[in-house]
Amino acid sequence: MVLAECAIVAALAMVAWHLIAGQPSAHFSPVPAASPPAQAQTAVPASDPLGAQAESRSRSLLPGLSVDPSFWQRRLADLNRGENAFEQIEWRLVHSAMGAAARYVKSVVMPALAGAERSSR
Repeated sequence: MVLAECAIVAALAMVAWHLIAGQPSAHFSPVPAASPPAQAQTAVPASDPLGAQAESRSRSLLPGLSVDPSFWQRRLADLNRGENAFEQIEWRLVHSAMGAAARYVKSVVMPALAGAERSSR
């Protein structure tokens, strides 16, 4: 019975793999590549060459991973800033815990051990 179930699961996995691998990747894109609405196309005046260039560039890029280096520089700088802040908080937390443990050992554990040593003699 277990072998039959394993065979059925393997067959279903192979069918699913065949269906996924056989399809072109455009069918599985998260956002379909549709042309912008007609109003957005007419909103840019013809006398503005920079606006037309930006519009043609934005239409040529498909949704997905951005390849613009300035985009990644900004995102990574934000990420590094956030990670640095987190590391500073973590550093303060660890040092506070270490200081508290050292104070506890000096003020509670050591006097208790010294008292136990004196009473055992």
